[in-house]
Amino acid sequence: MKESQITKVNNVAIVSLTENGNTLIPIRPICDALGINYQSQYTKIKDDEDLASTVVLSATVGADGKEREMASLPLEFIFGWLFTINPKNVKPEAQDAVRQYRLQCYKALFEYFTEPQTFLSQKQKQMENHVTAYQEKQANFRNAKREMDEAKKKLNTVMSVTIEEWRANNRQLPIPFEDIRDVEDAEPYEES
Repeated sequence: MKESQITKVNNVAIVSLTENGNTLIPIRPICDALGINYQSQYTKIKDDEDLASTVVLSATVGADGKEREMASLPLEFIFGWLFTINPKNVKPEAQDAVRQYRLQCYKALFEYFTEPQTFLSQKQKQMENHVTAYQEKQANFRNAKREMDEAKKKLNTVMSVTIEEWRANNRQLPIPFEDIRDVEDAEPYEES
């Protein structure tokens, strides 16, 4: 079994025990640090349908150097157990810390259960905005491509005119019908 300190609560070292690949946390040092009765917490854990199946008795060395069996919970269950501790039942100097911890737990639970909906809502809104922008760009691209194709067609028409055609047209380049319509639609030119 391997021990390592993971934190301090009211200047009391809280250690983790690694046994068979599982991280266990003895609850007595936490109870001592908070000033709550270890035996009543152990009873509460044993009476809890979910926690009772996870509690393990582990041999560990206490603060006095003696080896004792202590009730330990797997690391993933410690936070839930701590959440059940009433701040009114702990040492006065630990009450604020327990209260703050519980507030963090309430916030974490709220975020856990509401963040997916918030995420999906924000994602959906962003996707709709980007789909609209993409569709506008597609339409602009199609219009630009059509205009490019028309301009290329006119360019090819001019490029294909031979000098013989130019001479046959009284030294004038032929103007395609579409260009005449464009000229007719334009604002009339007025001399000043």
